[in-house]
Amino acid sequence: MTRPAPPAPALIIVSGLSGSGKSVALKTFEDQDYYCTDNLPIDLLPSFVRSVLDDAVAVPRRLAVGIDVRGQSDLSQLAKWRQQADEAGVQAQVLFFEADDETLLKRYADTRRRHPLSQLGLSLPEAIARERELAAPLRQAADAIIDTTTLNVHQLRRRVLTEFALGHATPLSLLFESFAYKHGVPAEADFMFDARVLPNPHWDPDLRPLSGREGGVRDYLEAQPEVQRYVGQLTDFLDTWLPKLGNDTRSYVTVAFGCTGGKHRSVFLAERMARHAREQGWEDVATFHRELD
Repeated sequence: MTRPAPPAPALIIVSGLSGSGKSVALKTFEDQDYYCTDNLPIDLLPSFVRSVLDDAVAVPRRLAVGIDVRGQSDLSQLAKWRQQADEAGVQAQVLFFEADDETLLKRYADTRRRHPLSQLGLSLPEAIARERELAAPLRQAADAIIDTTTLNVHQLRRRVLTEFALGHATPLSLLFESFAYKHGVPAEADFMFDARVLPNPHWDPDLRPLSGREGGVRDYLEAQPEVQRYVGQLTDFLDTWLPKLGNDTRSYVTVAFGCTGGKHRSVFLAERMARHAREQGWEDVATFHRELD
């Protein structure tokens, strides 16, 4: 009996305006075991696809690539590069994310991040307008355009999961988020915990450049008795109450952790609790580090 050929690998090209949710979407695909890369020069798309497919050890069946206006040569060539990717043996799809100007301005104000085109000496409104012009070829080539103006992080993630990531959504999505109090608290948080009571790695010169994702900071915090007690009490609380929120009226929960700079303690706790949730059997678990991502 002849075994049927495996389906062609899927390629999702994630593009759109800065601040519209591209990073959240790409992270969602990564959480669903897509092989992901971000900010890929568009003329390298075919060679990237070929290099992945030529891996004799393990060829991923699903790829996601982030492409935007940063450092690109000619975005009007997307159709040609996409055709070459198709010829390399993948099924390519382009998703374009956007939001209205008012929403993008508010998101940049909330996060205090710089727009990628601000280096051109443009004001934020001018940078957004210029990016719309530059990204027009990407939008024109898109198979789907997702307007995130009215979507929060959870709603965007769930839409990506249900419509584009092979329907791997689960009844309750958990998002563990870190943030800096000095930049304001996240309005979408269902639970919020203050990590400023914990020892601060910022005061260690060797740890200051690192983030809570990295081993040195993790080792430092896990060695502190106060942190161990905090994590233990936090784990008991979440293990008790998160399962009770999994009902028909709620599809997602955000658990937010804040510290002074949003770089060390809050990031550590978000990653630590996300790992614990997965160990407890939660399937749809994500992290979002507002000051880092």
